[in-house]
Amino acid sequence: MNSAKGEPVTVIGSGPYGLATAAHLKRQGIPFRIFGELMGGWRSHMPKGMYLKSSPFSSFISAPAPGWKLSDFQASEGRATGGERDPVPISEFIRYGLWFQQHWAPQLEEVTVRRVETGPGGGFRISLDSGEEFDSRAVVVAVGIARFAHVSSVLAPLVGDGLVSHTADHVDLARFAGQRVAVVGAGQSALESAALLHEAGARPTVLARTPSLAFGPPPKTERPGERSVRARMMYPNSLLGDGWPLLACSRGPVLYRHLPARARAHLLRTILGPYGAWWLRERVDGRLPVRCGVRIGSAKPGSGGGVLLELEGPDGDRRTLEADHVIAGTGYRVDLDRLEMLGAELRREVVKNGGSPRLSADFESSVPGLFFTGLTAAPTFGPLLRFVSGSGVAARRISRELHAVAG
Repeated sequence: MNSAKGEPVTVIGSGPYGLATAAHLKRQGIPFRIFGELMGGWRSHMPKGMYLKSSPFSSFISAPAPGWKLSDFQASEGRATGGERDPVPISEFIRYGLWFQQHWAPQLEEVTVRRVETGPGGGFRISLDSGEEFDSRAVVVAVGIARFAHVSSVLAPLVGDGLVSHTADHVDLARFAGQRVAVVGAGQSALESAALLHEAGARPTVLARTPSLAFGPPPKTERPGERSVRARMMYPNSLLGDGWPLLACSRGPVLYRHLPARARAHLLRTILGPYGAWWLRERVDGRLPVRCGVRIGSAKPGSGGGVLLELEGPDGDRRTLEADHVIAGTGYRVDLDRLEMLGAELRREVVKNGGSPRLSADFESSVPGLFFTGLTAAPTFGPLLRFVSGSGVAARRISRELHAVAG
């Protein structure tokens, strides 16, 4: 890695992972610049009225000092700390991110990084939309999830016609009031979007490949420590929830990366998904139509200007469904080729597993000095990196590596 001390580290992204990285770099005394719309993914790609799926006790941005968790922010606003039965509204989490940034990354520049290329003398050359160019000895990519939104190949041709979109495309679902909307998926984003659509006056129908919808169990206590000793032994609490598998994924992301690629992909796909949060059940069950065990065989524009879907059931039966619009709640798939801000040559130099970068234990790619955190690191380190609580392990390891190299 280029260790020139006069050049800053560049952090691209100012959501929870970018802010956590900035906080740990600041504590290590490492010069850095951080770019991006503050909490942009949360403000521009998630719907109003949404609640976080993760526990209030796991919904925090990592800081290298105590006093910066969500509960500390709630106290700063003069409010009581919520318990397990108090899901976190997105509006509150966005305010929390602003509060965190004002202390740990006040130098945030809400400018778009247009291009990252290999520098002529090593390191990287950064180009901004403002026209500025500068050298950086390391780059941390913390771009969030929106650009990796996945729409199936059956539905993708209708995206350009405005007939199909992804849950990440919507902030205000009230625009669909009165319309028939097919929501595809059985996970949190699909089910919560369907509930919000229904509550906004739309007519959603959930289409799920799973044989039935699943929801997490409601918490039995307000705080994890209030559970009985027996319950805590059988189902230990972790950042991801209760249970030994979740504890292993929470405590061992660095060990997780040593699993075979196929095993990592399977665990990432099956652990914690697809299902809805416990508080969603009463907003979905019996409130709106749900068709389970179906897949979309074809999709084409309908004669009335909407979408005509052909659905295939588990017994091979086929039915049609007409909708004014289709929203895909079908998750996210990391594909570095969608990160066009990374120069084409630089992207080719990154060794990949599928479309995701192969990372060291310190989140560094095969290109020295180029680090990835957040969802782009989840295929290597596991499901913890899909949630904000994973920001700690990533920020600590990246900042320590950069500090050690800079000496």
